[in-house]
Amino acid sequence: MTGRTGAGRERRLVVLRHAKSAWPDGVADRDRPLAARGRRDAPAAGRAIAGTVGLPGLVLCSTAVRTHETWELAAAQWDTSVPVRHEPRLYAADAPALLAVLHEVPADIGTLLLIGHNPGLADLVLTLAGDGVDDTLDRVRTKFPTSAIAVLSWRGAGWPDLVPGTALLTAMTVPRGAA
Repeated sequence: MTGRTGAGRERRLVVLRHAKSAWPDGVADRDRPLAARGRRDAPAAGRAIAGTVGLPGLVLCSTAVRTHETWELAAAQWDTSVPVRHEPRLYAADAPALLAVLHEVPADIGTLLLIGHNPGLADLVLTLAGDGVDDTLDRVRTKFPTSAIAVLSWRGAGWPDLVPGTALLTAMTVPRGAA
């Protein structure tokens, strides 16, 4: 049996949408940097992750400039380094493609941070969550804005056990930095 009620180790997937990006003229989408607000919000996201779930065992980050910058600013809030893998398949990925990448995560990773893009991230959260705490599912359905963090909890022997409808959405927050 898989999922949050299944056998195996308790696992958490932390999903972080990149912070607010800029739209400079003549810059390809993949190369867009963070906007000023994004540079303020990304450190707040790092603090929120550390305060809510602790540090992940591994980070999977899209190769887009805005996700890389989000990761660097968030991770700078932590006292220790966390292994990160910059994964080109996460850029513009839909939920099934994201789930395929998650299924490759080593079994010894209990908490994973995934940094990417919408609409794929929101669709992934809604696909995986069989239920949610309080109004978390409704909030993700309504909007998963930049810097949004969703935390999914489930049980399984390994990441291939994470399948649609088997996780519990335990938290959804949108940290904002001071202006």
